Amino acid sequence: MEGFTLKGWGRVVAPICNSPRMSGTVIWITGLSGAGKTTLAGLLLARMRCTSRPVLGLDGDILRTVFPIEGGYTADKRVKLAHSYARLCREVSLQGIDVVCATISMFHAVRRWNRENIQNYVEIYLEVPLAVLRMRDAKGLYGAYARGEESSLVGVDVEAELPENPDFVIQNLGDTSPEKAVDMIWERFLADRAVSPSTAKK
Repeated sequence: MEGFTLKGWGRVVAPICNSPRMSGTVIWITGLSGAGKTTLAGLLLARMRCTSRPVLGLDGDILRTVFPIEGGYTADKRVKLAHSYARLCREVSLQGIDVVCATISMFHAVRRWNRENIQNYVEIYLEVPLAVLRMRDAKGLYGAYARGEESSLVGVDVEAELPENPDFVIQNLGDTSPEKAVDMIWERFLADRAVSPSTAKK
C-alpha cells in the first residue's frame, strides 16, 4: 500500500491549556523516605478518580525506573531527576489532567521551578522527625543504612533541603489517619470538584 502526503499544512502545534481554569492541578506530595507519601497519594488519587476530571498518579519509586540514572545517585543527578519529574507534571497538567506526584525531591530549586512554571501547584509536606522514621522503618532502608548495607539516604548522609513554604504541612506522627489527611487536603484545595454520583454509590 502506498503512503500519502498532506501538502501545505506546515508544522501544527496542538494548543495547550494556558488558562489556570483549564490547566490541571499538580499535587506535589513530598517528605523523607517512610513519611507516608505513597499511602497518602494513593488515597487522594482514589478520591480524585471519583470526579469527572482525569487524574494521573506518579510515584518516585516507579519514576526512577522510568528515568534510570547510571553511575549512582550523585547530588547533581538527583536534582536532574527531580527536575524531570517536575517537567513531566507540568506537561501533563497542561493537557488539562490533574496530577498527584509522591516524591522526596528535597531541593529548593525544584520546588521553586514548580511554583514558577506550574499554574495550579499545591505542595504538601509530610513532616516526620528522623527519629520516628528510623523507628518505623517501613521500607527497611534506615536499618539497612545502620548495618552498612545502604548509603545515600536523604536526610541521613544526603542533605535534605526541607520545604520552606509548602501550601500544607501534615505532621504524620500517628494521630492523623491517612483518610483524615485526604479529607483536609480535599477541603482546602479540591472542594470545587464534584464527586460523580454513579461512582460514589460503588
